[in-house]
Amino acid sequence: MLRRLDLRRTPLPRTADLRGLLPRAAVDVDEVLHRVRPIVEDVHERGVEAALDYAERFDHVRPSAVRVPVQTLNGALAALDPAVRAALETSVERARKVHADQRRSDVVTQVVPGGTVTERFVPVQRVGLYAPGGLAVYPSSVVMNVVPAQEAGVESLVLASPPQAEHGGLPHPTILAAAALLGVEEVWAVGGAQAVALLAYGGTDVDGGGLAPSTWSPGRATSTSPRRSGCCAA
Repeated sequence: MLRRLDLRRTPLPRTADLRGLLPRAAVDVDEVLHRVRPIVEDVHERGVEAALDYAERFDHVRPSAVRVPVQTLNGALAALDPAVRAALETSVERARKVHADQRRSDVVTQVVPGGTVTERFVPVQRVGLYAPGGLAVYPSSVVMNVVPAQEAGVESLVLASPPQAEHGGLPHPTILAAAALLGVEEVWAVGGAQAVALLAYGGTDVDGGGLAPSTWSPGRATSTSPRRSGCCAA
């Protein structure tokens, strides 16, 4: 059950009081690097097999495969509560309106007669996105990640979200439904540092539909070309 807070009153509570109402996790990056680095290195070496091992260790479930079948995504959307679907559709519509206006257009500067310089923004070809799901369900993260990438013109998207033991090793059904609603067909049941590592380094997996294995070579899941701009990877 979600807890609702109404902060529309004037004036707002003091900062210290707001922190008490809206607590946020505080993590010292240096304190966790020694835990994260071995996971990343293991996924770099062993790919999907390592990611599945960490799912079993951290999420207490071992998915049959990392990639979620497209029919499962469509089934989650079909079973979604109509009220939740309507809310997501409204959220998507509003997000598209904002991000469509933020898309950059070419800037042409005439330096001398007959000589110009053009600044052009080109989207990356493929991005990896992450939707949290360890302690709560965040379909809004799907919207906030996918819509900007689509409006930027990214051609290929992959969304990672933690597997849930109570849902048979799949990400939460609402996450899957939000992905299907946005037309994302590549969703991976993997979370945490192992998900980010898998997005960066890749691996080999066969989806539940029995398709031929898809091979991901290092670097294909994200792009960091300085000549391109667009939505960033998780």
